[in-house]
Amino acid sequence: MSNQNPESRPSSEISVAELSPETAKAELERLAAEIADHDRRYHQEDAPSISDAEYDALRRRNLEIETRYPDLVLSEGPSAQVGAAPASGFGKIAHRVPMLSLDNAFNDDDVRDFVGRVRRFLKFDPLMGALAVTAEPKIDGLSLSLRYEGGKLVYAATRGDGATGENVTANAKTIKDIPHTLQGTVPDVIEVRGEVYMAHQDFQALNARMEANGGKVFANPRNAAAGSLRQLKSEITASRPLKFFAYAWGEMSELPKDTQNGMVALLADWGFQINPLMKRCETVEDLLAVYHGIEESRAQLDYDIDGVVYKVDRLDLQERLGFVSRSPRWAIAHKFPAEQAWTVLNDIEIQVGRTGALTPVAKLEPITVGGVVVSNATLHNEDYIKGIGQDGEPIRGGKDLRPGDTVKIQRAGDVIPQIVDVDLDKRSADAEAYAFPVRCPICNSHAVREENEKTGRKDAIRRCTGGLICPAQATEKLKHFVSRNAFDIEGFGDKQVDAFYQDDLVKVPAEIFTLEARDKQSLTKLRNREGWGAVSAKNLFEAINARREIDLNRFIFALGIRHVGEGNAKLLARAYGSWETFAAAMEAAGEQTGEAWTDLNDIDGIGHIVAEALVEFFAESHNREQLAALLEEVTPKDAENIEASGSPVAGKTVVFTGSLERMTRDEAKAMAERFGAKVSGSVSKKTDLVVAGPGAGSKLKKAQDLNVDVISEDGWFDLVGAN
Repeated sequence: MSNQNPESRPSSEISVAELSPETAKAELERLAAEIADHDRRYHQEDAPSISDAEYDALRRRNLEIETRYPDLVLSEGPSAQVGAAPASGFGKIAHRVPMLSLDNAFNDDDVRDFVGRVRRFLKFDPLMGALAVTAEPKIDGLSLSLRYEGGKLVYAATRGDGATGENVTANAKTIKDIPHTLQGTVPDVIEVRGEVYMAHQDFQALNARMEANGGKVFANPRNAAAGSLRQLKSEITASRPLKFFAYAWGEMSELPKDTQNGMVALLADWGFQINPLMKRCETVEDLLAVYHGIEESRAQLDYDIDGVVYKVDRLDLQERLGFVSRSPRWAIAHKFPAEQAWTVLNDIEIQVGRTGALTPVAKLEPITVGGVVVSNATLHNEDYIKGIGQDGEPIRGGKDLRPGDTVKIQRAGDVIPQIVDVDLDKRSADAEAYAFPVRCPICNSHAVREENEKTGRKDAIRRCTGGLICPAQATEKLKHFVSRNAFDIEGFGDKQVDAFYQDDLVKVPAEIFTLEARDKQSLTKLRNREGWGAVSAKNLFEAINARREIDLNRFIFALGIRHVGEGNAKLLARAYGSWETFAAAMEAAGEQTGEAWTDLNDIDGIGHIVAEALVEFFAESHNREQLAALLEEVTPKDAENIEASGSPVAGKTVVFTGSLERMTRDEAKAMAERFGAKVSGSVSKKTDLVVAGPGAGSKLKKAQDLNVDVISEDGWFDLVGAN
């Protein structure tokens, strides 16, 4: 339990046990809005934004709060809702019998609790015989209800919000597994319910066709099935390889059988596909055996499942049990944990991110894990691949991974797959340890691991120092360059950067400022491009030209040097005054020794990590070439000359040491800068003044050795006239 006052934290961060009635009410309202949004994304848009596990966790938290505070249950909250309202593009059909969802079980004990609750509710005497329960795979597709009258298909409707669904009759009729006319003798009215899905092989073939035709590919088979069924043009649905499993029913004019198992078998007689893995069990142990058997064979199935559904077999007992809120008491879904499968690590590929981070990615022999074809997995960093940290000790989760290894892949919901194990017994005798690159695979610049000056440990991530010229970083660097706090070029936003880079108009910052001259000589004028005109092109060129002179701190910030934000850029501009002085100092500090290196580290607020990033940037010849080209087009203005302000400390380097009694260290620094002084963290021969408070030690001694002027805190206030 947190020591922080629960009321001071957002309701989402407070455990259910800590929630007061007021915070519980706020949390229920927040959960209701969030769950409704996810329902809409999943059921209406076929584009879920979180994993099933994350969604289930939201609903579990909502249920726990409702159980603790039953008086606060929202009348239209998640517990009362199923799915989402039908999309506006389809007609609506009211379900004669609501299409409800199921409660979830997440472990074996939850299943035992479910059976125990059923027995207690029914007061089921063991002498009455076994309590039979069916177990069947939980298909991950789109729920569909089919209404037949006189054996003929009348309409098909999606689940929708459970009470009203979308009329997709024309589309459903294109699915081969859905009979238009039922076989044999059937009741007058039948509503058959089941799941529309797409087989893995069909899913892969569909995505290949979509990609070849320049279309958008689907993320997984469930999205593909849902998106295909909910097309406004039935000919598109007809072109998609959809399948249908029947497993339940809604309104029935009569029930020919008295058990779940018997009714599902009858569905097959009428012409529907039913799941051959469905079993009838008489003990909890039998149920769990079916569950774990299906879990183990999951990777071999040609369709997506995300658990096993248990239903009380006798229909009269189902009727007695009835429903609670949005789900039946007589059924539950036993969800699978994180999905795993074994495959082969074919290669390790290095990807370069926008910040220059070199990220290793496992290239795998494609394997279906939880209905998703996995061919890549994250490898985090080079220590993870080695399995050994900087101290020589094994790191948590790290593996000695080598191309050719047999590895176990895990997916948890929709997160990036990861490698959780390696079978060393299957490793080839000549397998070589992977050598992580020390140069960027994109631009061949040095790739370095920064060192933390306090701990002495290197950063886990190796980064490209190519900066301005690395194509992998180029567009993001350009967006930073023209951003509001850098060059702030009006009309040159993210969209323009992407378009100009893709069309080879602007690849590096200097080309922004040559764009107009090149446009005049080009046969393809900017004003004639889509989305542009004579006025907008003229305005852009004027905005660019207005930034040919720029403040030094903005110029430094615009370069996108790692760790150099707005604050550090201002410190550097104030410390060096001009671009020429700054650039010369960075090159002089390149060996990370000597006076220039010491001066850089002595700037208060510029530590070892920032200093190292600066000299690494200037050490790259590519960066220097791009800077030279840029400086042909723009002029960084010198930092404001505050020495003319008449302040007695303007332009001087000041060091504060010891205990300050009239101000904090940050206040002292701010005051010194306000009066035009530069604040340093250490004493050197370039120090002009040391302000020493009680307890001053080595810095005071060094100042005395170098004959640097030393004054007290009161003397400082007298000097700057701030008493």
